[in-house]
Amino acid sequence: MVFIGLFIYYESVKPKPINWFPSYAAHHKIPYGTFVLREELADLFPQTEITDIKIPPYIYLQDSTKTGTYVFIDEGFNIGEEELNELLAFVERGNDVFISTHGITIDTLKVSVRPIFSTSLEEQPFFKLMNKNLSTKEYSFDRAFSNTSFYEIDTLSAVALGKTGYTNSNDERVAEGINFIKQSFGKGNFYFHTFPEAFTNYFILKKGNQQYTASVLSYLDSSKPILWDAYYKTGKKTISSPMHYLLSTKSLRWAYYITLIGVLLFVIFEGKRKQRNIPIITPLKNQTLAFTRTIANMYYEKSEHKSIAEQKITYLLEFIRTKFHVPTVKIDTDFYKQVAARSSNSIEKVESLFNYIDFVHRSNQITEEQLTKLENLINEFKNPL
Repeated sequence: MVFIGLFIYYESVKPKPINWFPSYAAHHKIPYGTFVLREELADLFPQTEITDIKIPPYIYLQDSTKTGTYVFIDEGFNIGEEELNELLAFVERGNDVFISTHGITIDTLKVSVRPIFSTSLEEQPFFKLMNKNLSTKEYSFDRAFSNTSFYEIDTLSAVALGKTGYTNSNDERVAEGINFIKQSFGKGNFYFHTFPEAFTNYFILKKGNQQYTASVLSYLDSSKPILWDAYYKTGKKTISSPMHYLLSTKSLRWAYYITLIGVLLFVIFEGKRKQRNIPIITPLKNQTLAFTRTIANMYYEKSEHKSIAEQKITYLLEFIRTKFHVPTVKIDTDFYKQVAARSSNSIEKVESLFNYIDFVHRSNQITEEQLTKLENLINEFKNPL
């Protein structure tokens, strides 16, 4: 008992390991969260209205009177064709969109990215803005990341604003590419940037790096409201399962562990004591399963069908990437063909599934029947006849 008590005390007071999950969420203070930037935006743009947008852009932009600069910062930028059309229309009316992500392809704007590779064994990434009126200092990054640059841009409407690449041990450049551009469209502009880590807590809190982040954001028009995307975030607030919620809260987690230890001790000591008098002992009821079911029912009864559906869609995309090795950055006809060929499904069946997924994305809420239909479509996709 003393040993178990010491173990519990040690586990409760030992430092937590650093969480390097790339969440890019404004409420996260982990290294790859954007808490610092979101807090400092008001100081960077003191005269600008800043709004957190917690719904899909497709829904928010249905109101054509909305104006401002829509800011997206995340690991990837995966939106459907209809949502992209809303963003294009938003910019065409005279607004701006700022997107910082590693992977993006927009055929309408002739924008696509590719990885940058170095031939040097001792390489060091660099980032630099090309505007002489801003800081032209070269900045670096000391963590492993996916360094990308623009493969193809429309030189008639695009302006290069920044570059990235690698230097060797002699400070000689061994690779280079454009990583920040301004693309005009209609009466407005798109700003594309391929280094989202520049807006994370880890990068900004490194001495001297704040200037690079501020310089990149200085291109935003301070006279327009800033629309901060809080929907398309890898680390947005979701509860994937009751057990995930239980184990993510320290007090509930330790209550769960202590309950398990108490049950185990009861089985060991109480069971041995009674075995002398009772030849047959009825096994203890599995209270853990009952408790889990109770939590699951509570979650289900809240009718969080939309959240459950979003998680199922996330798992489906991960399933396609890992099993069929098909990237899910862009959902189009070529994507349908590749997935159909590798999954033994028809193209029509795959397209029908993703049309329904697009419907779910665009809906604020869905019914239990719609959630069941999504589940059936996914099961039929994974287990074709």
